[in-house]
Amino acid sequence: MHEPSQVLSKPATTPDRLPAAEAPFAAGPPQYAEVAVPVHVLTTFIYRLPPALQADAETGSRIAVPFGRKLVTGYIVALHRDLRSGTSLKEENIKDAREILDTSPLVTSEILELTRWVSDYYLAPWGEVLKAALPPGVSPRVQQLLSITKAGRAEMDYPSADTESARRRLLEMVNEAGTLALASAADKLKINELAKLARVLAREGLLDIEQQSGTDSVRAKYERRVRLCPAPSLAAPDNAAKFTDAQQRVIESLKNEESLAFPELLARAQVGPSPVMTLAKRKLVEIFQQQSRRDPLSDSPAAAVTDYVLTEDQEKVIAEIILSLDSHAYSPFLLHGVTGSGKTEVYIRAMRVALKLGRSALMLVPEIALTPVFSQRLRMHFGEQVAIFHSSLSKGERFDEWTRVRNGSARIVIGTRSAVFAPIQNLGLVIVDEEHESTYRQQDSPHYNARDTAIVRAQKQAAVVILGSATPSLESFHNASTGKYKYLQLPNRLGGRPLAVAEIIDMRAAFARQQRPAIFSDELLRAIDATHRRGEQSIILLNRRGYSSFVLCRSCGESIQCPNCDVTLTYHRSECVIICHYCDHREAAPVKCPNCEGKYIYYVGEGTQQIEEKLRTLFPAIRIARIDRDTTARRHAVEKSLHDFSEGKIDMLVGTQILAKGHDFPNVTLVGVVSVDAGLALPDFRAAERTFQLLTQVAGRAGRGDLAGKVLIQTYHPYHYALRHASGQDYAGFYEEEIRHRQNHSYPPFVALASLLVHGTKLDQVRSDALQLRKELDTANPNRIVRVLGPAPAALARLKNEFRMQLLIKGRKRQQLRDVIDAALKAVATNGVNLRTVNVEIDPVSIM
Repeated sequence: MHEPSQVLSKPATTPDRLPAAEAPFAAGPPQYAEVAVPVHVLTTFIYRLPPALQADAETGSRIAVPFGRKLVTGYIVALHRDLRSGTSLKEENIKDAREILDTSPLVTSEILELTRWVSDYYLAPWGEVLKAALPPGVSPRVQQLLSITKAGRAEMDYPSADTESARRRLLEMVNEAGTLALASAADKLKINELAKLARVLAREGLLDIEQQSGTDSVRAKYERRVRLCPAPSLAAPDNAAKFTDAQQRVIESLKNEESLAFPELLARAQVGPSPVMTLAKRKLVEIFQQQSRRDPLSDSPAAAVTDYVLTEDQEKVIAEIILSLDSHAYSPFLLHGVTGSGKTEVYIRAMRVALKLGRSALMLVPEIALTPVFSQRLRMHFGEQVAIFHSSLSKGERFDEWTRVRNGSARIVIGTRSAVFAPIQNLGLVIVDEEHESTYRQQDSPHYNARDTAIVRAQKQAAVVILGSATPSLESFHNASTGKYKYLQLPNRLGGRPLAVAEIIDMRAAFARQQRPAIFSDELLRAIDATHRRGEQSIILLNRRGYSSFVLCRSCGESIQCPNCDVTLTYHRSECVIICHYCDHREAAPVKCPNCEGKYIYYVGEGTQQIEEKLRTLFPAIRIARIDRDTTARRHAVEKSLHDFSEGKIDMLVGTQILAKGHDFPNVTLVGVVSVDAGLALPDFRAAERTFQLLTQVAGRAGRGDLAGKVLIQTYHPYHYALRHASGQDYAGFYEEEIRHRQNHSYPPFVALASLLVHGTKLDQVRSDALQLRKELDTANPNRIVRVLGPAPAALARLKNEFRMQLLIKGRKRQQLRDVIDAALKAVATNGVNLRTVNVEIDPVSIM
């Protein structure tokens, strides 16, 4: 069995790539489809289109194609009339496509072009990028159906001593079912490598395996509704006697309504289904199906719209943006506004102008927790034109929002990373709020940065893009300094309010006074007490969730490690478990040491759970809520806590970095940072930048109302430049100091950077593959136009039961850097290295 013919995904360097044909085809329908398959390969594939499929084939449509032993769902990225003369592709090596899955293309031409750019720039599989661009559930899984053959039945009739063997059990189950899906058999039999066993039985002629494309797991939702039919007889004065009391209540309930949902009608009329069905038979009411929207904001509290007078700074900024919107040309802006300066109002005014010009808007936010806050505010301004995209929505909600955007009924999209691929029509404005946040980077394949992708999308669609932040990334500020972006500034808080006064608390002195490690300094405890005695609110930050950092045996000194990763397990007291925050391994909290069976178990370090518990003990009258990754897993829990805090029902929020982003609570006058030292100590060139950003952002939550704010930062490194500049909210000072370090050590923005991470379950194989990759990188880099470092064990040398070796590549020009990596990847793939074991990150936000 041969593989489908491959077409390399870079047209400029690939002799075998066929020219994309124009539609409609002058010389007849297309004969071949170029397909991107959502597997980890950097190529597209050519398939023959049988005559029955040719008329329905369109670029952007999904297509079922054979791939190896499987039938998979791919995406048509180009159509071709014939095989180009001189190509290495041979007709006999090309497989037939099986089925066109869409009546019209699911992927628009703009998104197809954008995903192509993402694939080329980030060296990511195009099929994986296309799958990520679509809402989950619209890429149907292909089923493998098992049926027994005559030879299989004959074997079943033959007596066997081993009736419990996996082979026998599978044959029996298929024989009883007639036809059985392989996935269903796997669920029932719990047999390891069942697919492999099924293939063995198929080769022996005992089973037939048929590949069948499934249906989408998510689709439009419909509900039964009821309305009155035009019936003049209902108005006759003596007609009441013709209906039962129940029927009369149904009619009365419908009289002033266009229609009612069936359940709502039954509840309102206090009847069962029978009276409604009887009226329907008499053609007095009509029961019909209507598409029902699953609204992600249906359970969220409404936000109030307030009249807002722009400051002079805001008016200047908006005037600049409007000029660019009027020009209908690509214009990138960096909006650098201190915390509380009114950046959100600038976004809203810019959206309003874009809509008036007949264009649409996209707004990206870095955290799911921020989406409801912004979306409620946008919904109050723009009503049903607002659509929401993020991963916490149900599949049905995401599908409905995506459909509203695609058909043009929603013209404003707000969401997290994946919203950058929303099929927005006539895009005119792109906003990336808190553009510096690392969460815009996709950690799993495909490894793309949504901020940079949004900039490219704006460029391709002649849109204005606004990158907003109080603490811009060094790269963005450097681009503004060199004129690549237009620089806009909001240097003052609204209403002339001063920035919060920050103070660094030297925890070395606290230790000297108390002669023991202290979680809270006396200064912080006094400030908390005074703040709440005045009826004001506070935020306490520790960027480490759980109860304790790790579990230590005081008898033998061993800490309890994750069996899958080179990290310690974190104690979560509320569930009495220890958890790995990387692979989610969980086990019961130990009562004795698994190494020496000693009983002296000690929980070391603090997490947000412990901070919350100790503060509740110290201040029992204070109403406290915790917000971290553990609480965001519960839907609407964060929204409720934030809403209750804004309403004054909660006095203190304890949490991680989620609290630092975008929240506006006028009654918060104190922010306490328990510790930032762990973040500063990370072996990452961005550690100081991220610490400065986190502290500046969380400090910005204090003093946003009429009351002055105070920030207390506890640290064992009080003289570090990142803390010194953060305490003064001095971005310019930090930038000047940090940019020198970057230049001296050849880090971005002065060089392009890439990380290649080789991973696998066998250490020797990982080392061998990493060394082979290094060899091919050197071969592709004879003039040393890029610098290659490594391979070396990654900072986390084992993660999720896989060993990890890392190479870093630096270059002055990104294109040269990508070309070297691309050539090396192709070479190692030819030599047998599985590219699924190599993670490629262009412009990584972390080298951890």
